[in-house]
Amino acid sequence: MLEKHLIQIVQELQLQPRQVAATAVLLEEGATVPFIARYRKERTGGLDEVQIASVRDRIQELEELDKRRESILGSLTERKLLTEELKVRIEAATTLATLEDLYLPFRPKKRTRATIAKERGLEPLAEILFAQALDTDPDKEAAAFVSAEKEVPDVAAALAGARDIIAEIINDSAEARAALRSLYLNKGVLKSKVVFEKEAEAAKFKDYFDWSEPVADCPSHRFLAIRRGEAEGLLFSRITPPEEEPLATLDHLFVKGSYPAAAQVRLAAHDCFKRLLGFAMEGEARLFYKKKADEEAIRVFADNLRELLLASPLGQKSVLALDPGFRTGCKLVALDAQGKLLMHEVVYPEKSARERAEAAEVIKSVVSRCKIEAIAIGNGTASRETETFVRALGLPPSVMIVVVNESGASIYSASDVAREEFPDLDLTVRGSISIGRRLMDPLAELVKIDPKSIGVGQYQHDVDQAALKRSLDDTVISCVNHVGVELNTASTNLLAYVSGLNSRTALNIVQHRNQNGPFKSREELLKVSGLGPKAFEQAAGFLRIRNGLHPLDASAVHPERYPIVDRMAQDLGCSVPELLQNPARRAAIKLEKYVTPEVGLPTLQDIVNEIAKPGRDPRKQFEAFAFSDEAVKIEDLKPGMKLPGIVTNVAAFGAFIDVGVHQDGLAHISQLSDQFVKNPSDVVKVGQKVMATVLELDLARKRISLSLKTNPEIGAAPRGRENGPGGSGGKNFSNARPQQKSAPQVDWFTAAMNRKN
Repeated sequence: MLEKHLIQIVQELQLQPRQVAATAVLLEEGATVPFIARYRKERTGGLDEVQIASVRDRIQELEELDKRRESILGSLTERKLLTEELKVRIEAATTLATLEDLYLPFRPKKRTRATIAKERGLEPLAEILFAQALDTDPDKEAAAFVSAEKEVPDVAAALAGARDIIAEIINDSAEARAALRSLYLNKGVLKSKVVFEKEAEAAKFKDYFDWSEPVADCPSHRFLAIRRGEAEGLLFSRITPPEEEPLATLDHLFVKGSYPAAAQVRLAAHDCFKRLLGFAMEGEARLFYKKKADEEAIRVFADNLRELLLASPLGQKSVLALDPGFRTGCKLVALDAQGKLLMHEVVYPEKSARERAEAAEVIKSVVSRCKIEAIAIGNGTASRETETFVRALGLPPSVMIVVVNESGASIYSASDVAREEFPDLDLTVRGSISIGRRLMDPLAELVKIDPKSIGVGQYQHDVDQAALKRSLDDTVISCVNHVGVELNTASTNLLAYVSGLNSRTALNIVQHRNQNGPFKSREELLKVSGLGPKAFEQAAGFLRIRNGLHPLDASAVHPERYPIVDRMAQDLGCSVPELLQNPARRAAIKLEKYVTPEVGLPTLQDIVNEIAKPGRDPRKQFEAFAFSDEAVKIEDLKPGMKLPGIVTNVAAFGAFIDVGVHQDGLAHISQLSDQFVKNPSDVVKVGQKVMATVLELDLARKRISLSLKTNPEIGAAPRGRENGPGGSGGKNFSNARPQQKSAPQVDWFTAAMNRKN
């Protein structure tokens, strides 16, 4: 990494030079983000995964910038256009926009009005006018360029052509572009209107039929909503600064007075803005704020996904999983404690009395025969009816009954992964298996599903898909390695996310396991085809072996640090297993004694914490949850009713909550807490159990308005902090001067539901 990049990253991320340099070296050596964060704390100064990923991403961006810089320098050198001054400016450019601004005057152009004017011999006239000498008479100078042969019929045509050339010079000016770019980004106003005669079709975008606010203040969900409206041909929008400021800026940069030649330059500058520069800068502003909105939406998605993946696991218990249904029946599967399919069946508890009785007998028989410890019921169609039916069967109190979020189960059931796992089973059976397994271990099951199908995003289909995939992949990798993976039971899909492994090495591990039996030690990984010392170094600490040959193989202690634990045990006169089992022995460890240049106190503290509870699951302990018996369907709800619920999605404008009536309700950001809430994720998380109050109901459209406040005002429509749609400080502005006024009353719930996806 170049030294200038090191300095730039240090300044941007506010880190120490040694931290950035060490991280860059480790990444270049092939180390992964989880490995660096967990096992190389001394080298990075304790950087966490977010900081390491930020360094990684910025290095990649700057490397791309360098590639573009080299390409530009090569092009200019080849065409003999590179001057020493230009080279210095190009090499000093720190952003792609600055680099492209410098290259723009030399970029091969299409045939423009300026090139036509140059072909007609008007470039010398343009130079005379642009010099803006006090005694220049534009008409007199232009007269010399009138030529019927060159298609310059009169003085007016000559001046017009010269102004076209000047306009292009101004358009190509890096200084002008930088000034106007700043103006658009900092003072631009986003305005949107409904397309003529599309009002009815665009009803879901009613908030934005005549909307205006400073684009810098526009929250991501609103910007993306307007963009979606445009994509669907229902809205159009503009980003423009106060009308006179761009022209005044160009006048200040290029116009030297009020005499005749300067007046021609002023005309050219204004034409440049209206015809060229204004549209270019608006386009850049739209891309800038689209990227910013994407980043926020992706952050929200990643945060929600993390909470879902790290949800509490039930653990290794035998489970009966039910995928409810009215017409097609209830699909049930029995799984053993390792998630292996024992049997599957279809019952019809919602049909005739006879079939209902048969369903009861089947379920009770399976529970008894398969020693079922928990029942997982998918939360789709007929889930509450099925739950009520199962709870009335008189099953042993020890059998836990849990409603499970089945989002993405149908996607999994039709996937290649599911077909490989269960080639001979119907889609519905695969879906039921997924429901049961995600109760046992949400992380292990959800990694098999495309994160975009899990249903915890905000405008996930509108954002940069490559950036979204990169972020979600990082999140899954982080979660998998945070929890750790049981080497002898993990699926190929789960192993593929382990630091240092990929789909090929994961498959090789499973094949080796199938052919040779369970791994007895981590060291045996080196016998796996395609898994060399580097991959072993990166992966070993995140893989667990219960009851392995070495007691630390079940822990997060890396094999490279086993000798330290051996020394600790020897110094205390005991064995490693005794050290793990005896708190008094561990309390006697003096960490300072084991500090070396490579291993400092942070790593030693991690080791001691780990040997206290080797292989412990960092996720919260599982707690059973049950919906209220008072409300099974939306018609059972009444304003003022308080119900237990589970947060299913968190967005910038509020949280969606399942209260057990087949339709999520929405707690607007203004209803999430008794205190002021800036960011919903500060007070609620996906999977969180809450007590919600019903504020309003719209049965016709199946809309439920909820509140998490202690004493909410029943029947009061939730309002934003500044009474704007979406509750994110929306304002309406007149064209003359940005001035706040009351926002229109809109169907905020419909708009919010539209934003959910």
